[in-house]
Amino acid sequence: MTRDSPSLECVTAADGCVLKPGGCWCIDQLERLDDLLHSTPVPHDCRLKIDASGLTDLDSAGVMLVVNRLRAQGVVWSNVDLADFNAHQLDLIHLIAERLDARAQPRQQRSALLPLLGRKAAEQAQALVSQFVFFGRIVEAVVEVARRPRLLRLRELTTQLETVGLNALPIVMLMTFLIGVVFAFLLGVQVQKFGANIFIVDGVSLAVTRELAPLLTAILVAGRSGAAFTAQIGAMKVTEEIDAIATLGLSPIQVLVLPRLLAIIITLPLLTFVGDVMGVLGSSLVAHAQLDITYYTFFERLKSVLPASTVWFGLAKTPVFAAAIALIACRNGFAVQRDARSVGEYTTKTVVQSLVAVILIDSLFAIAFPEGGL
Repeated sequence: MTRDSPSLECVTAADGCVLKPGGCWCIDQLERLDDLLHSTPVPHDCRLKIDASGLTDLDSAGVMLVVNRLRAQGVVWSNVDLADFNAHQLDLIHLIAERLDARAQPRQQRSALLPLLGRKAAEQAQALVSQFVFFGRIVEAVVEVARRPRLLRLRELTTQLETVGLNALPIVMLMTFLIGVVFAFLLGVQVQKFGANIFIVDGVSLAVTRELAPLLTAILVAGRSGAAFTAQIGAMKVTEEIDAIATLGLSPIQVLVLPRLLAIIITLPLLTFVGDVMGVLGSSLVAHAQLDITYYTFFERLKSVLPASTVWFGLAKTPVFAAAIALIACRNGFAVQRDARSVGEYTTKTVVQSLVAVILIDSLFAIAFPEGGL
């Protein structure tokens, strides 16, 4: 063993334990130092003294290794006494021990509820202002198209009518039919207890046409078409196609937003009417099978208990739902940053915000028109 080779000796004394490192404790000897520290058991339940009288050299790597290994064996650093270290070595040891202590302690998270609420409120206010600004741009584009109808892109409008309306027809028919079946079954169990089977027609028809079909259709369209609007416009924002449209002297609002807005406003009332029909058909099926109400009796009762004003009330809400969904979806599409992750984030925001907006608008209609008629 050469003079600078590291060594380590642990001596048990009456007042504690003495650790005697010797030789060079530097970065080029780390493997040997690690073996020495592993093979030398150090008691952790007594005071420890480190005697550096035999130490020839020491650097930060050696200090970090000693401190970490001693702590791993349960030694508390405040119970360690340092002897025969020069001033430079002592400064180095204290600095590294303090930094390791700071890194080991978990950062205390201070309670900042009020600043957090303030930031969230400011963000929501800014988002609301941006939404109104975007709405103003849409109104401006609508006025321009009304003055010059040839600016409306009929091919894009036809494509959106097919995508939003025709392609959504199967899922809307299925879901509203099943809702009619489920609602009629649950209501039928209750009215059957009182022998009032015929009143299932009243409850189901009013519920389906006034609330269930409009709300469920709007939710389906929001999750299906609203998310698609945001993803399509967001992808065009990422690939700089929107910039190319503006470079050609065209308005991105007229090219991308108006066809989608008109398509969803036109198709959502039609889809809702189909949902009304399918919901009533589903409930008539359950009434015939479970309550022995014939189809003729069901629809005769339907004509007398379902006023046209209730059907029109349910349909009248849907253009407002559609406008809110299109506004939120297109606004989020234009807000996408130039990366793929942002497209997914804003698509998720569109679905959540659209659902909240639809339910909020439906609640306002219910408060404004409690009788269910226009």
